[in-house]
Amino acid sequence: MGEVPADIVDSTLEDNAISTKAPHVAIAITTGSVADEATADAAGAARKVNPRDGSLPESRGGSTTASVVFHLLCSGMGIQALMLPVAFASLGWVWGIIIMSVGFLWQLYTKWALVDLHESTPGTRCNRFLDLAIAAFGPRLGKLLALFPVMYLSGGTCVMLIINGGRAMDDLFKTMCGGDGTACSIKPLHGVEWFLLFTCIAIVIAQLPNLNAIAVVSLFGAIMAISYGALIWILSVTKGRPEGVSYKPLVEVKSNKARIGSVLNAIGIIALSFRGHNLVLEIQGTLPSPQKCPSKGPMWRAVIISYSIIALCMYSLAIGGFWAYGSKIPNGGLYIAFPQFHGHDTPKLVMGLFYLLIVANCLSAFPIYAMPVFDNLKRRYTGIRDRRCSRRARASLKVFFGCLAFFVAVALPFLGSLALLIGGMTSTLTFVLPCFMWLAIKRPRRRSGKWWLNVGLGCLGGVLWVVMVAAAIWVLVDRGINANFFKPS
Repeated sequence: MGEVPADIVDSTLEDNAISTKAPHVAIAITTGSVADEATADAAGAARKVNPRDGSLPESRGGSTTASVVFHLLCSGMGIQALMLPVAFASLGWVWGIIIMSVGFLWQLYTKWALVDLHESTPGTRCNRFLDLAIAAFGPRLGKLLALFPVMYLSGGTCVMLIINGGRAMDDLFKTMCGGDGTACSIKPLHGVEWFLLFTCIAIVIAQLPNLNAIAVVSLFGAIMAISYGALIWILSVTKGRPEGVSYKPLVEVKSNKARIGSVLNAIGIIALSFRGHNLVLEIQGTLPSPQKCPSKGPMWRAVIISYSIIALCMYSLAIGGFWAYGSKIPNGGLYIAFPQFHGHDTPKLVMGLFYLLIVANCLSAFPIYAMPVFDNLKRRYTGIRDRRCSRRARASLKVFFGCLAFFVAVALPFLGSLALLIGGMTSTLTFVLPCFMWLAIKRPRRRSGKWWLNVGLGCLGGVLWVVMVAAAIWVLVDRGINANFFKPS
């Protein structure tokens, strides 16, 4: 368990693959810049022996720490942060800040664990969350624990990006051109058409081959996320508070059962505001890792830089949004609260800018969250066809995934109401599995401080998983759900 076999890492997700006739050659480090000519020759020879290796995600070339920061910011910041004031409305100032701080430090530690485990065995890199799970728990248990959450989270996030981005496009059009489009002399599109427009643009951007190629896109998306987050909380604070604002938690909740459910729901909202663990190893795989300077050093510096910025943005949204609206914050968070209370006295150019920034961020986040799914499809293709994935085949697979995500978004436009349940089911990637994988691979002395820390956090993460799922079910039962199948608004 302490070592990471290279053959396990290279065989991930290839259950149905047809093995090549030529012997398989393990590549010591195929991601990142080549340390010397010998390594380059070995990698080239390996690709000649096994034609499938050249198109796998590990064959990417080098990157820089700056681009890693861009990827982490783009994947770590999103529209879910606008929901944080809703959690504070149930918890209050003190418990809201305490639980948010504990959650932030907890997920930061699990990110450190993933970064540290990326190259736990010298010469072997686990460039996927699934690769690391298989190395830690074995092929069967590793796939059972990680395959569904990783693919489910990546695909589900892309579907939610289509829903949120399409609706933001619709809101942008209504703000600038009016509900019927008379101000712009343009006929308004329907919900399905907005979803289709967003998906087409996202698929075009996703044609970029790998994470190195989309570094500029991630930079753009990170700037957009920080911009609309800062814009909405600054405007909310400067516009003044509505009358009758209260900062007492759960002022409208009367029964004890409802209070418990609201608190659990708030904890789930805070937990879901931390995301991107399914992409950490993949992003680290773009960094060079020479023997004298492993990639975990630059990667951890990039994590500290990016998550310091993310923490600043998230605390500003939570504190500023709760101060502005208090217990009057609607369930939709700041995305609904600001237009509801201040939309009438805000210039439409400002409101249009807010929606435009959200659309741009969603478009930029789509390719980075779709990358694990693309890599999985390419692995399946190269395994079944026993040859490299051509450019035409890669483009076709990406279009196929985009069409599938679009279909799900149109069929289930109410998926946002299930976000807490869906996120709760995949929260093991953030709070549970990294701790137990660190124990399985590093194998610290039993009952030592590190052993107790990871066992405690892992078990507590399992309890949190149960709490989040239970809270999500309670919210659905209590508030109900508008299951408008195939009827996006």
